[in-house]
Amino acid sequence: MKFSIEKEQILEALQKVQSIVGQRTTLPILSNVMLEANNGNLSLTTTDMEVSVRTTVVADIARNGATTLPARRFFNICRDLPSHQVEISVSNDDVAEITSGAYSCKLEGLSKDDFPPMPSFEESFSYTLKQGILQDILQKTSYAASTDESRAILNGSFMSFRDGKLTAVCTDGRRLALVEQEIDMPEEAEVDIVVPTKTVGELIKTLDGEGDVSIKTSTTQVAFEFSNIFIISKLIDGTYPNYRQVIPSQCEERIAVDREMLMGAVRRVSLMLDDQAASVRIHIRENRMELLTSSPEVGESRESVPIKYNGKEINIAFNPAFLMAPLKHLDSDEIYMELSDELSPGVIKCNVPFLYVIMPIRVS
Repeated sequence: MKFSIEKEQILEALQKVQSIVGQRTTLPILSNVMLEANNGNLSLTTTDMEVSVRTTVVADIARNGATTLPARRFFNICRDLPSHQVEISVSNDDVAEITSGAYSCKLEGLSKDDFPPMPSFEESFSYTLKQGILQDILQKTSYAASTDESRAILNGSFMSFRDGKLTAVCTDGRRLALVEQEIDMPEEAEVDIVVPTKTVGELIKTLDGEGDVSIKTSTTQVAFEFSNIFIISKLIDGTYPNYRQVIPSQCEERIAVDREMLMGAVRRVSLMLDDQAASVRIHIRENRMELLTSSPEVGESRESVPIKYNGKEINIAFNPAFLMAPLKHLDSDEIYMELSDELSPGVIKCNVPFLYVIMPIRVS
């Protein structure tokens, strides 16, 4: 195999595929990226056996072929090349000679025959969405997914294609984020899937906001195709819990507050907390919200925030990280907090089809 390509092109392609490559893997081949040169195109593929990513770029192919190279080392070499142009020639024993300007090196690879093949995919249904919309949906929800491996079904994003809309939900049992988006879809294409968190993270990084993304589902897999990138992932098997049960049907009080002002206040008062399970106490009265934190060995902090509210006084406590999480990913200037009492879940809403349920913390 022999080809030449611009440095920026190979770097951009490597950036799109290398993030799923594990630092420590029992199979050395999984640390490599497969390069396939054929008919004027260079394809780069990586996999961790759960998720596979492929991207294709145009290159000047002198000799067709394929090999695999250590992904991170190859990326570091390409990033530091002195010239805008790079030439790569691979011998029959999978040694790549990389030349750029006055620099050259030889990098040991592994045979393409040892690299796991891209999974075959039998499509059941297909949906089309704008890349920026899907990226926004995933950013607004994915942070609420569980990291507890004993509850595997919650370690991903639930995506429900029903009633002409995509509903995306993530929850870890203590909070829940939900976004709804209308989409064009045939009535018979209704399906529920759970996409692993790693796949969702890969999508958030690689979706670029321009053009469409095609989402294809099968009984055990999901594929995303966009901008010369193809991502195929296993689905998490199982039945997602009935998330509607934890969404309060009605809250007694509704508070309007400036999103950035509230986020800044929570962040500042949290500086006094060392314990991840600590809470920020919130005292709400007419047109005023006061946030308080205290830690025996550190000190205490308080800040008040103006709000639009004229209901009853409410005292409630939340995990500050959980309270800030949705605020970081929303664009709305003003958000709404819906509360009933100190023991009932709170709900955060805004001017788009989004909601966030957060369980309160009992404080003595």
